[in-house]
Amino acid sequence: MSAKPKILYVCQEMMPYLPESEISVICRQLPQLIQERGADIRTFMPRYGSINERRNQLHEVIRLSGMNIVINDSDHQLIIKVASIPNARLQVYFIDNDDYFMRKSTIADAAGNYHIDNDERAMFFSRGVIETVTKLRWSPDVIHCHGWFSAFMPVYIKSLYGDDPLYRNSKTVLSLYDDTFPGCLDKDLIHKLLMEGFAFEDTDVIKESNYDNFIKYVIGYLDGLVVAGNNVNEELVEYAASKGVKILRVKNQDKYVEEYYAFYDEIISQGK
Repeated sequence: MSAKPKILYVCQEMMPYLPESEISVICRQLPQLIQERGADIRTFMPRYGSINERRNQLHEVIRLSGMNIVINDSDHQLIIKVASIPNARLQVYFIDNDDYFMRKSTIADAAGNYHIDNDERAMFFSRGVIETVTKLRWSPDVIHCHGWFSAFMPVYIKSLYGDDPLYRNSKTVLSLYDDTFPGCLDKDLIHKLLMEGFAFEDTDVIKESNYDNFIKYVIGYLDGLVVAGNNVNEELVEYAASKGVKILRVKNQDKYVEEYYAFYDEIISQGK
């Protein structure tokens, strides 16, 4: 690995901006610890409407905001905000949009009902991260996604941005947690992906877009998979291994930073 690898963290949720969970804890700790190991990092998450901007001192980055992203044939303005975690030297970028993230909830409402447009929200989130990183002219060695809501990112990177010099050599990693969604994503998901420019033959696995099928779809665009949850479906892990995806199971929770760092090194080195 280079002396200062560049790691992009794309997080479904993160403390202290959202309550404690499997994902929010690791997304708070891992970027800081990897940064302290000498890596150059960037961290992104959605600016859900439940996040208190004043308390968390979010402010808009005007030079990065303003462009429109087309999702499902409709324009949605990209707004970029940023905050710093006190005493951590850790800066977090937030992807915001009034249509998708104004509601006072995350991916489900107060009653636990998942938002019917979560597929579009997740697509906008990944597109927003890519557009922002592109404006920053920052080329990540590893793009590490946490949670299914971030999982469109590898699909975009490997398909639509594979020839972009910034992402040509970027490796994609997804951490699986116990954050499955019920039922299926929107019935028009494949149509929306085709409008984005994805190949029809690659979408066959998500004709029924339940959680397992969606993750299998994403696995086709991964270099690495991390088993981060305690109840991850082993069939998905086996499926990833059968596709040649590198697998990480964290064995020592006291030294997990070393395991992640070595995994990044292995992922970056493959194919060179």
